[in-house]
Amino acid sequence: MKLKKIILFAFLFLLGINANAQKWAYVDTEYILENLPNYREAQSKLDAMARDWQKEIDALSVNLDSKRISLENERVLLTKDLIEERETEINAISKEVEDLQQKRFGAEGDLIAQRKKLVRPIQDQVFNAVQSIAKKKKYGAVFDKSSDLIMLYYNKKYDISDRVLKRIKDM
Repeated sequence: MKLKKIILFAFLFLLGINANAQKWAYVDTEYILENLPNYREAQSKLDAMARDWQKEIDALSVNLDSKRISLENERVLLTKDLIEERETEINAISKEVEDLQQKRFGAEGDLIAQRKKLVRPIQDQVFNAVQSIAKKKKYGAVFDKSSDLIMLYYNKKYDISDRVLKRIKDM
């Protein structure tokens, strides 16, 4: 974190002393999003969905815990076949809980899909507005204040990525 701040300071210092220094700006996307009613509404919907899905998972988990406790309490009274049958049932419920957690909250789960559906269009609007303003005001770069160091817009003529790749390939 400290290294990123030092790099950012050095970058900004070099921009400041460069005779052809570019204009730059920053935005606080967190502030912008918090002040958009449609974003707050989308976030509330996501939070409600997440709470409902978590309740569903919690109910299954309570059932699973109940069955585990019941088996442990009755284990001495049960035959080997009944123990195996209950263990199979417990394993099936445990798998169901894991699958439901993954389905709802996993990397490709329902929460991510709903976030893309509800929040992504709003974030795209913010990004497009930043780009529009940056082009109009001729900013060389626009940084996001609410994160570590994200460049939201850049002027392609100052992109040295191809030169870096060429130098690496020539080594």
